[in-house]
Amino acid sequence: MSATDTAVPPDSGTAAARGRRLWTAPPRPVWEEKPTRAGLAGKGIALSAACLAILFPLWIVIVTSLSSRRTIDEAGGLVIVPKDLTLIAYQELLSGGQVQRAALVSLGVTVVGTAFSMVVSVLCAYGLSRTNSLGHRWILMTLLATMFFGAGLIPTYLLVQALGLTDTYLALILPGAVSVFNVLVLRSFFMNISPELLDSARIDGAGDLRILWQIVIPLSRAVIAVIALFYAVGYWSAWFNASIYLTDQGMMPLQNVMIQLVQKQEPPTGLGQQIKTGQLSPLSVQMAVMVLALLPVAVASPFVQKHFRKGMLTGAVKG
Repeated sequence: MSATDTAVPPDSGTAAARGRRLWTAPPRPVWEEKPTRAGLAGKGIALSAACLAILFPLWIVIVTSLSSRRTIDEAGGLVIVPKDLTLIAYQELLSGGQVQRAALVSLGVTVVGTAFSMVVSVLCAYGLSRTNSLGHRWILMTLLATMFFGAGLIPTYLLVQALGLTDTYLALILPGAVSVFNVLVLRSFFMNISPELLDSARIDGAGDLRILWQIVIPLSRAVIAVIALFYAVGYWSAWFNASIYLTDQGMMPLQNVMIQLVQKQEPPTGLGQQIKTGQLSPLSVQMAVMVLALLPVAVASPFVQKHFRKGMLTGAVKG
């Protein structure tokens, strides 16, 4: 028997064959043509240009925030080539004062608001996913109506004022605590859970809260993670509610402090003297606050990215 006859076929169950099958591209549909070299090159150039358009401004912001006043003055503004990097802007921002307090306010509002919004949204979505629940259709129609018709800014402000929420942190959470779109995505995902599984749990004596906690939520971790990220980014990036409901500058979140810096208004407490004496450049402080505002979202997004396709798209398409 020759060596050719005893050779291991390429599609055998060996580790090498499994490795080749692992890295093999998925089969193309019959109607899809094989990509040409020009097409692949064009896609690569387009993707590279898109990445460059996103990363280049971010690079400028980070480098400028780490640059000294002399480097910024020599560059005439924004810095592209790093030189004489220093952390003085971040040290001053995080050493106390209004910026540090604003960051803590934003963090607290984000954590508490996201937790509250998720509890209300999950409970509402689960109730609406049970088509035989009391008032299911009317509640659903009411929620859908709020997506197209709103009371307006002035009635909302009068309501918040009448409830005594002005100049309180609740004014940053309650007015926009629940997104109907997020509730509908959760409801659509919950409705795709096997009814037989829920019925078997009910036969075993489980109530609705136990079914939700022990069956529905563990099976819906992907969509819950995505919706939680949506809420967290919304709370962290919100600035409008604080600008109309808060008058105390000490209660302002980080985004409002960043707006004050970008608009070149009065610098935050603790930074005015350093800027006036030339120790800090106002531009480096502005860029440092922008980096601090972007950092939590940039850190959290990669951990939730893997859930987007399974959670968001499944809940939106199959419903």
